[in-house]
Amino acid sequence: MKSNFSTPGFLWPLLTLICVVAILYGLNKALRKTGWAKQRGLKIFFVTTTTLLIWVVLITALSYKGFFADFSKLPPRPVLALLIPLPFVLIFVFSKTGAQILQLIPAQWLVLMQSFRIFVDVLIWFAFLANKLPVQMSFEGRNFDVLTGILALPIGYLLIRKKIYSPKTIIVFNIVGLLLLLNILIVSVLSMPTSFHYFTNEPSAALIAQFPFILLPGVLVPIAYSFHIFSLRQLFINKKQQAIKKQL
Repeated sequence: MKSNFSTPGFLWPLLTLICVVAILYGLNKALRKTGWAKQRGLKIFFVTTTTLLIWVVLITALSYKGFFADFSKLPPRPVLALLIPLPFVLIFVFSKTGAQILQLIPAQWLVLMQSFRIFVDVLIWFAFLANKLPVQMSFEGRNFDVLTGILALPIGYLLIRKKIYSPKTIIVFNIVGLLLLLNILIVSVLSMPTSFHYFTNEPSAALIAQFPFILLPGVLVPIAYSFHIFSLRQLFINKKQQAIKKQL
């Protein structure tokens, strides 16, 4: 059996590592601005790092065991890898600690981070060219998610230069990004060899269940939707803080 760990495949763990390192770097910088006791900051950083590491190791081990390759059950198991991080993200953003950290993260960083989706879609395209993933999952087919990554660059730049004053631009960017993400997720699920698959062309999206491609639904997609949630939550917190200041 031909290994999936080809040159394009090897780039999935590399991209995942870069994204995780970027997240931890940003978290560390934000924690240093909090004014909290050093021990508290170290604990949050350690728990976050450990949780991310355990999650990556877990989905990698399960993929080698064939857990995600069982498409007979609903929802498809790769979807579980995508959804399990969501409640933890929501708990964080709606917690007092999460709100305090989000206030200290530059808005442009939350936007610019989405540019990693350009590389994700290039890797998906490589996989399509290698006949590992179906055309509809690439930007030659029904995947328009690369637009989010492209838009993140000028919007992030304008935020850095302080040329965007209305939060509406960031709200629209995040909503569009979430919709484009939802679109490719639906396309991917309908391309899996399940009982309700819609796209019957070969290859199917079954490779998503194997390492290193499981890192796409298991890590990279959660990073994408998490940063949209972080950005929207940050806008809400800032708006609330401004309203409180006006009342004083």
